[in-house]
Amino acid sequence: MAAHRKPRQRPRTGSAARTAATLAFAGAATAAALPGSAHAAPQPTPAQVKAKVDRLYHDAEVATEQYNGAKEKATAAARSLDALRDEAARRADRLNESRRALGSLAAAEYRSGGLDPAVQLLLSSDPDQYLQRASYVERAADRQAAEVDKVRRQVAEIAQLRAEAKEQLATLTARRADLEKHRTAVRTGLAEAQQLLDTLSPAERTAYDRSDTARGAGRADRGAPRLGAVQAPNARAAEAISFAFEALGKPYVWGATGPSSYDCSGLTQAAWRSAGVSLPRTTYTQINAGQRISRSELAPGDLVFFYSGVSHVGLYIGDGEMIHAPRPGAPVRVAPIDEMPFAGATRVA
Repeated sequence: MAAHRKPRQRPRTGSAARTAATLAFAGAATAAALPGSAHAAPQPTPAQVKAKVDRLYHDAEVATEQYNGAKEKATAAARSLDALRDEAARRADRLNESRRALGSLAAAEYRSGGLDPAVQLLLSSDPDQYLQRASYVERAADRQAAEVDKVRRQVAEIAQLRAEAKEQLATLTARRADLEKHRTAVRTGLAEAQQLLDTLSPAERTAYDRSDTARGAGRADRGAPRLGAVQAPNARAAEAISFAFEALGKPYVWGATGPSSYDCSGLTQAAWRSAGVSLPRTTYTQINAGQRISRSELAPGDLVFFYSGVSHVGLYIGDGEMIHAPRPGAPVRVAPIDEMPFAGATRVA
């Protein structure tokens, strides 16, 4: 009897091999798509969310100060452009008056200039009267020449003003573009931070808010500082500190300068404005608005700045504490100056 042997299988080559590989890949992909067949990306821990949210808030504050600076420059450029346009309009009115005066002189000269002066003298019945009139005509000619020069100067001045206005318009357009860029950066950062916070459970969000409020633990043990306990070095500093205490609890809003909400530099600017001192708008200009002092020299009323880019500012009230507008969601409050990396201090008055 003949033995039955299993047919020997040939290795797949060419298109058959490619087809088999494709089917195998598809099967693996389908398996990966099935529930439980693949591991989802791990959810960030509350600590990781907090660290990233803090970074996003800091980046947003940097962009906020850049926005404040761009807004200040755009406002100044707009005022300058308006002034140039107003001056050009006034000069145009004066030019029109000069042109009318020059036209009157030219018409008078045309009416009296029909004959050669020598012929007019020969035909005149009263040579003395003619010579008197001739002196008037000569003075009128001098006046006409002066009016011509005046018109020429005015035309050149108006052309210069219009050229300056054109340059200022280009500057304003660039400032507004910067403004929109920084505005977008702030909004994007804050929106991303909010999305991260929304991933927290209610209990985790409560814990986050408590940890944020309790930064620099130890202040609560000493009790919240009171306005009467702050020993200001002078009347102006006392007024600025009093204003800051009145602002406690008001919300942080980026770009705000009061009276119902503030950002960090908006608060310090408003506080010192109440004391009769004008501060520039941004943290990186406020730090140069007075006498730079060391940390050991701090006195109530001084401005304290934080981070290497000088992106945050508070009003020092003594005992290692300040009043500041921290960030969105955290109202104006008292906080230790140790809660952020110290960058410098300035004494305004």
